[in-house]
Amino acid sequence: MELRLDRIEKQVGAQTHLYPLDLTLVPRAVTVLLGATQAGKTTLMRLMAGLDVPSKGRVTADGKDVTGLPVRERNVAMVYQQFINYPSMTVADNIASPLKLRAGKTSRSSIDARVNELAAKLHIDPFLKRLPAELSGGQQQRVALARALAKNAPLMLLDEPLVNLDYKLREELRDELSQLFAAGESTVVYATTEPTEALLLGGYTAVMDRGELLQYGPTAEVFHRPKSIRVARAFSDPPMNLVQGTAVAGGMALPGGGVLPMALPDGSSALTLGIRASALRVRGGTADMALPGTVELAEIAGSDTFVHVATPIGELVAQLTGVHVFTLGAAITLYLDPARVHVFDAAGELLVAPTLGAH
Repeated sequence: MELRLDRIEKQVGAQTHLYPLDLTLVPRAVTVLLGATQAGKTTLMRLMAGLDVPSKGRVTADGKDVTGLPVRERNVAMVYQQFINYPSMTVADNIASPLKLRAGKTSRSSIDARVNELAAKLHIDPFLKRLPAELSGGQQQRVALARALAKNAPLMLLDEPLVNLDYKLREELRDELSQLFAAGESTVVYATTEPTEALLLGGYTAVMDRGELLQYGPTAEVFHRPKSIRVARAFSDPPMNLVQGTAVAGGMALPGGGVLPMALPDGSSALTLGIRASALRVRGGTADMALPGTVELAEIAGSDTFVHVATPIGELVAQLTGVHVFTLGAAITLYLDPARVHVFDAAGELLVAPTLGAH
């Protein structure tokens, strides 16, 4: 399905939930809606589904105007943060429910085969005869996902479906969903607050902030070339390090007197240097800028270590692969490759992106 939103906006009383936006989803691909809480993701999904109508603008599906068409008259599957299953039905009957609605076109054997196939893919096949209340939260969310996939709708909407699950379950389901989406024919819209989730799902990403659509494009392109500081902030975890600087001959002058060598467009003046935490290292190369400092905090998260360092250009957060032990207050030197930085102009728009291959 090609879903298109033309100059869509949504107001509720005096509050603006969505500012005017245009968005055409890439058919049969995954589009991630990425943004913080209250960025407008759920409001936008409700308009896509037909659960709500826009204050202005138009929604079309495969060229047909569906702006005022209610959800019951659209072929849409939706999965929410809170898993919703039929409590009196077994897991098998929950998954089969959308298939039974068109039972005249689907044989019982075909329904059973599809239920068993989806249950196996989502690792809930041992529980087909149980009721949802007899399952864990993660298993119940898998049932809701299986039911949505069984519908095989041309448009599938998932509103932060993994947010209430523990870390390990989220990791497992992300991998499984990526494979299931790739094998399907649906146009998928997946809302999340987590940049890592957007990168893992791939496809396309629409970055949202406070009711505005900031950028839409292939996920890797939006990540590596955020068009503004607002996009870079939304698509960085941990947050991108931002340092104020000034264009000088040969590069960018930074606080503390250092100059980061780089080519800048003519007419540059007041600038903001954007450094992703993963671009900082503790071992330098010949072209790297050395940033001596002291350790203020070190956090181990999964297989990475996040080190907060006070440097002459300000406090920086470095993301180091592996588990590292640092003593608070200890001296440390971070190294920065000029080819791995972003530079934004005085208006916050992207001027320079990392060199291809230097990410």
